[in-house]
Amino acid sequence: MLRLPLTAAALLIIACSQGTARADEIRRQPIAIAIHGGAGVISREQLGPDDGANYRAALALALDAGYAVLERGGSSLDAVSTAVRLLEDEPLFNAGRGAVLTHEGTAELDASIMTGHDLKAGAVAGVKRIRNPIDLARKVMEDSPHVMLYGEGAENFAASRGFEFVDNAFFITPQRQRQLQRVLTGATQPRNELSGLGTVGAVAVDSAGNLAAATSTGGMTNKRWGRIGDAPIIGAGTYANNASCAVSATGHGEYFIRSVVAYDVCASIEYRGFSLAEAARHVVKEKLVARGGEGGIIAVDAAGNVALEFNSPGMFRGMRDSSGRREIAIYEK
Repeated sequence: MLRLPLTAAALLIIACSQGTARADEIRRQPIAIAIHGGAGVISREQLGPDDGANYRAALALALDAGYAVLERGGSSLDAVSTAVRLLEDEPLFNAGRGAVLTHEGTAELDASIMTGHDLKAGAVAGVKRIRNPIDLARKVMEDSPHVMLYGEGAENFAASRGFEFVDNAFFITPQRQRQLQRVLTGATQPRNELSGLGTVGAVAVDSAGNLAAATSTGGMTNKRWGRIGDAPIIGAGTYANNASCAVSATGHGEYFIRSVVAYDVCASIEYRGFSLAEAARHVVKEKLVARGGEGGIIAVDAAGNVALEFNSPGMFRGMRDSSGRREIAIYEK
């Protein structure tokens, strides 16, 4: 068979077609983000006659801001950082400003973040003067040889990296003060007020197919002795691996730590061959329930699949993806 040499025009056509194919492949990579604002007992009476319109609006703001990062080609790391930062600034949720208070009446904040393409992670715990703990957790990941820093040491690191400090009073709201006082005096919680249990978090996949997860919390009302929950613990409250999925958890932290919930969801995919939905359901509604743990997780995989699974009466949550799906919800449908 006679093989004729390729002309310059033919080579150009081939190169252009290959370039178009690569561009189409990039465009076909789905993007998705999911967020949560805590899980627990959330009655409609507590949400009020507007069915929690203020909570839904706050979730929507964080969700759409994070998705906008992905939509303009930004990284999953930037997307989850953006979403969680907005949730930390919203006093309705138990993270950053509006976090629940310790036995001594102060706010002690925890956060963690992880990237799935390189398994890098950063976390801080027990910080009292950092407006957005998720930013400090990211700085630990990107600009230190460590994974987790605690308390005064974490804040010394923050000072060395130019972080702006706020007074601890910045985080304290009248609602959280009333909640702590009721716990200390044994008073009954009003039927129309949420307890503030839970965490905030975000997971995302970007146009490069990379995953990231981030989680932030104020912990438990009336916590003592420097108690730390699952939110800053990599594998318990946060985990991301491109080979499986990205997870952010919320609930009773001690159970999530013992069950290594975030990693367990990822491992169920990587080593047992579960789908994302199967893994989330198995860990949250079977294994965690059997151990007495209450709460939920949000998760996303590299294919853009999203799981929003919980075993509590409700979970503040939202998701959005490039197929056009957008959801803000509190209860099971």
